[in-house]
Formats: sequence, structure tokens, C-alpha cells
Amino acid sequence: MADFDPTTPSIARVYDYINGGKDNFAADRELAQRLIDIFPPITVTVTENKRFLDLAVSWAAGQGIGQFIDIGCGLPTSPGTHESARISMPDARVAYVDIDPIVLSHLRCLPARQQAGLTIVDGDVRDVEKVIDAVSGGLDLSQPACVIMAALLHFFPVETGQDLVARYTARLAPGSYVILTMGLADGPAADKFFDLYNKRGSAPLYKHSANEFASFFGELPLIPPGVGDARTWRPGWPKVPVPPEREAVMIVGVAQVP
Repeated sequence: MADFDPTTPSIARVYDYINGGKDNFAADRELAQRLIDIFPPITVTVTENKRFLDLAVSWAAGQGIGQFIDIGCGLPTSPGTHESARISMPDARVAYVDIDPIVLSHLRCLPARQQAGLTIVDGDVRDVEKVIDAVSGGLDLSQPACVIMAALLHFFPVETGQDLVARYTARLAPGSYVILTMGLADGPAADKFFDLYNKRGSAPLYKHSANEFASFFGELPLIPPGVGDARTWRPGWPKVPVPPEREAVMIVGVAQVP
């Protein structure tokens, strides 16, 4: 397989291991386990990220959204974006975008009954025009869609993340949605986690603040309760309970394209 090196840890496969998956190699497992040993809360936040995405995608589908673009989607796990969306929108179409050849291979091997309505795109998130052109082969972007960037933007400087979200949302029809999530961690153990990842990982990992995460939405109006903790975020609730403080949380938010 071109561009495949099992001895170099992959973002998607390290995440897969932390998430309890089996689609990873020795190099991924070694790095992932070291990260877990240094900073155990990472396993909890990954689980919370998955639960939030299921909730947010199901909610967007319930608002009438039948098209989803999952950028930097990673290895398929259940429920995937198409499964969450099709609970409310059985004919929902989903474009999965990733650059990892193993991710793309696994997506293309999903059961035939799930493949209907899926567009698998080999694309770098930074190549916005290329990604949008490829996505448009399976989705009608003149109609509302939902862009998902889950646990992705902490791999870019703040300004780059802001620009990417702005460029993608500029190509969406009014009434579309944007779902973003990001790990938020602080303290000595978190510092060691970031240090190890940046020494051994395949891409730099940036330690953004909650305010910096909020800035990724730009001027897009946030769906209440706004930016918050994945543990208690519920769509449309004006206020949610404040969960106990913890070393690491998954910070999340949903916005609509006016």
C-alpha cells in the first residue's frame, strides 16, 4: 500500500488504540500506551468525544440535515457518523475525509448495506478546494449540510484552525451546521503528554485554550448552550450542569451557518 509505514505511529491508529480499537500496529500501541500511562484521563475524554458526536450528529439529523462531511474522520467505529445520522434521517449521505491510507481502506470495506450514500475522500484537510470538489461528487452543497471536525483542530496553530473552519463554512449553504471538538488539558501530567506526543507523533499537537477553541467558530452563531464540556453539553439547553473540574475534558460546540 502506497505511503504506508507501520513503524511510524499514525494519528488515527493511536486514537483507535486509546478508544479501545484493534486497527493499529505495534508502533501505534507503544506510543498510545505510553501516552495513557503518562496521562490516564485521555481514555475517558476519547469516550466522551464519541458519545458527544453521536448526540450532536443525531440532533443535526433531527433538524432535517441529510448531508454530513466528517473531516479527518479517523478509523470507523460504531456508531459512525452515517449510523448516528440515519437514526433520524435514513437516507442521510455522508462524506468521510481522511489522508491515512489505512483509514481509507477500512472505510471502503464497510458492509455493502452501509456503503450506499457514502463518499470516501482521500484528502488533506488543508486542501479545502480539493476536498470540497471531491465531496461534491456525492453531496449537494447547494443544500444544507453539516461539517464535523472532531479532535482535529488541536493539530493546527490557532490561526490555521480559524482559517480552515472559515473556508469550509464559506462553501456551505445557509442553515448548515458545524460540529467541533477538541481535547483540553492542563497540569504537569498534561505537559508531559503533549511533550511525548510532539516527540513521537506524526503531527504536532497544540495546547489550545477554551477561548482559542471558541475562536474557531468565528462569527457563526452557536447553538445553546454554546461551547462547553462534552459530559454535559445538550443541544438547545440554555444552561447545563457544571461538571466537576478535571485535568482533561473534551470541549465541544455546534454552530449554524446563517
